Amino acid sequence: MTSTQSKFPFLRQDFAASLVVFLVALPLCVGVAVASGVPAELGLVTGIVGGIVAGLMPGSSLQVSGPAAGLTVLVFEAVRQFGLPALGVIVLAAGLLQLAMGALKLGRWFRAISVSVVEGMLAGIGLVIIAGQLYAAAGLKAPASGLDKITGLPGAVVEAAGSTAALASTAVGAGTVAVLVLWKRLPKKVQVVPGALAAVVLATLAGLAFGLPVANVEVKGLLDAIQPPGLDAFGELANVSIIGTILAFTLIASAESLFSAAAVDRLHDGPRTEYDKELMAQGAGNTVCGMLGALPMTAVIVRSSANLQAGAKTKASRVLHGVWLLLFAALLPGALALIPLPALAGILVHAGWKLIPFRETVSLWRAHRGEALILVATAVSIVFVNMFEGVLIGLALSVAKTAWEASHIKLEVIDKGAGPVQAHLSGNATFLRLPKILDNLESLPQDRPVELHLTGLHHLDHACRTALENWAERHSATGTEPVKVTSGTH
Repeated sequence: MTSTQSKFPFLRQDFAASLVVFLVALPLCVGVAVASGVPAELGLVTGIVGGIVAGLMPGSSLQVSGPAAGLTVLVFEAVRQFGLPALGVIVLAAGLLQLAMGALKLGRWFRAISVSVVEGMLAGIGLVIIAGQLYAAAGLKAPASGLDKITGLPGAVVEAAGSTAALASTAVGAGTVAVLVLWKRLPKKVQVVPGALAAVVLATLAGLAFGLPVANVEVKGLLDAIQPPGLDAFGELANVSIIGTILAFTLIASAESLFSAAAVDRLHDGPRTEYDKELMAQGAGNTVCGMLGALPMTAVIVRSSANLQAGAKTKASRVLHGVWLLLFAALLPGALALIPLPALAGILVHAGWKLIPFRETVSLWRAHRGEALILVATAVSIVFVNMFEGVLIGLALSVAKTAWEASHIKLEVIDKGAGPVQAHLSGNATFLRLPKILDNLESLPQDRPVELHLTGLHHLDHACRTALENWAERHSATGTEPVKVTSGTH
């Protein structure tokens, strides 16, 4: 055995896996950047940082980070509202927040976020991505809000039908989606080439061969695209609305990365993810991305599962994939200018579709209807309002549902026909169940002695105690013994 093999026993497997991940990441990095409304090169910068910076750090050894489809909606809104120079400041601040949260060991708390909220978030993002990229596939300008994107689609179809260029562009986009869907059905040998790469190459060749009137990716060059945020951009931090955007970036990027880590852990037998260290790795990567004025990064399940399926054994594969992206961006930037924009739109429509958890929603509906409703409500809120508020609505509904379930209470009435009527309350008496408790107690006879037993309660909040005392004082009719209340020791 050579010394290299003894130092790096899995180098051959990791080298092969890194090439596969590079080929999967390349079209996604460019596609996410274009969909986010920033230069294509910035997507590659984030992929490079995700591979080399986050890749070298401890946390999760096999998941791969880079620009994520899940953040395109948020980035597009931020760039539209605050301008491209401010993006670096937002990503830098989010990265520093992630580093702080990791240092304070808050990573594991993200596992406490309801899965239905996260899946609802991804479904909402998926819907907005699909709606927006359908315009891009036809070469049309998409409306700003998620709701306008969806309601404007019929008009866009009419507009596209009357234009040869729009029809050619749509055909390229539709062909890309078709290749991605059919690629999974081809022999395994063919599938060694990632579907997204094959789709982009075929679309590029079709565009060149037939001289199609479609728009291609605009290329600035790597160094021209990197714009570190200036002092003016840092002045934006005085704006209250930018703070909300930073919190949204932090919350969503962290949740997506740590949920991806949990999913990746289920796919392999190697070391488990250390959540706080992984959060710090993501924070370090985003801090560097922010300094370079690039897109935010998260761990991406598509790249991570490709890494595992390709036989990766250590973090060397993800670091090497970052090196290949860097070499491509430095040596072959002109190749990007050949890629048709509708092909990238097709890739993102497909990525958006995969973000919508159809199977999970059906199984949730069968087993936990409340959770399924939270998932749908979160997704709809993201489409109708915006990303951050949609997630907050989902979290609020999740907390309300938990509080409602925790305040489970039971009233048992024992009436033997003679003597006092006995009412036994058990469980948790909170203000959430107060109307129901009082309705049941007020239906008890007023002309008979009543004994109210509270000994079975685990918890009795102040609002309930006061309401029960008031009811006991006024319930009994004149001439009847007053209600006797037996309190528990809880």
